[in-house]
Amino acid sequence: MYSGLLLVLLPLALGYCIPCRSQSLLHVLNVSVARMVYLILFLMGISLAFVDNLVAHLGTIFQVSLVFLACISAANLAGLWLLDLRRGQLKGKRGVPVISKWALLLDSAGLCLVILGGVITGQFLDADWFKVDTLSEWALMLLLLLIGVQLRNSGMKLRQILLNPWGLSIAFIVLVSSWAGGLLGAWLLDMPLNHGLAFSSGYGWYSLSGILISDQLGPVLGSAAFINDLTRELVAIMMIPALMRRFPSCAVGYGAATAMDFTLPVLQRSGGVAIVPIAIVSGFILSLAAPIFMLTFLSLG
Repeated sequence: MYSGLLLVLLPLALGYCIPCRSQSLLHVLNVSVARMVYLILFLMGISLAFVDNLVAHLGTIFQVSLVFLACISAANLAGLWLLDLRRGQLKGKRGVPVISKWALLLDSAGLCLVILGGVITGQFLDADWFKVDTLSEWALMLLLLLIGVQLRNSGMKLRQILLNPWGLSIAFIVLVSSWAGGLLGAWLLDMPLNHGLAFSSGYGWYSLSGILISDQLGPVLGSAAFINDLTRELVAIMMIPALMRRFPSCAVGYGAATAMDFTLPVLQRSGGVAIVPIAIVSGFILSLAAPIFMLTFLSLG
């Protein structure tokens, strides 16, 4: 039952054991991870194309993704709002523009086009000879190996993490409140509760959640997980500037795992350098937790 969990967590753990001090190699690693994400999403699109009567499943995909998005978002924001009431507003200089949020939105739209390209390509392939599941599994294992190396060499030391209670609090609240939202979403959709917990454990990491859930539950639910977490990221980009001044925990926490990479430029621009270590600690913990909890909950089925 836990063979799938082992096959995915093993390369992540192996990657985390590999030190890399060369900045040029780390740059190549970062580029490779980005390229692997595009490849795996393309393969996910091909898997979706192999689903019988795909058009009939589109309603299910959007219904599942939107229900989970609403439930998880409401639970996250409620928990983070309570944390902001206790901690108060962020103190520190505001940042300067680093990157346009519209450029980030266009990048996310490009990921959707990659999946669409996979769906179109899949129309011309024979599912009997093109073993997309096997290819996706090997590509996923390589991606997680590279991600493990990234996490090890991200510059975050255990001491830095443990000495940032705000970042730890944000990560803990996002973890727990996401599960509450996932359970509610599963109940509303009449899904197994462990599936709802798995959906809620993506923490905005759309490429990973879509891939893992597609591998375990099929491309229809995998696509729903992808849309759920991608939409969450897009909403975070739009909400961060409005939330940062009065509700900094909400601004950081709603971005979840992406707070250490994709939404970090928006966070820095809105909250200044004071928000950066908080965002990196929170995002680091959630990035590490996402594959572990997703696969653990999926293995319970």
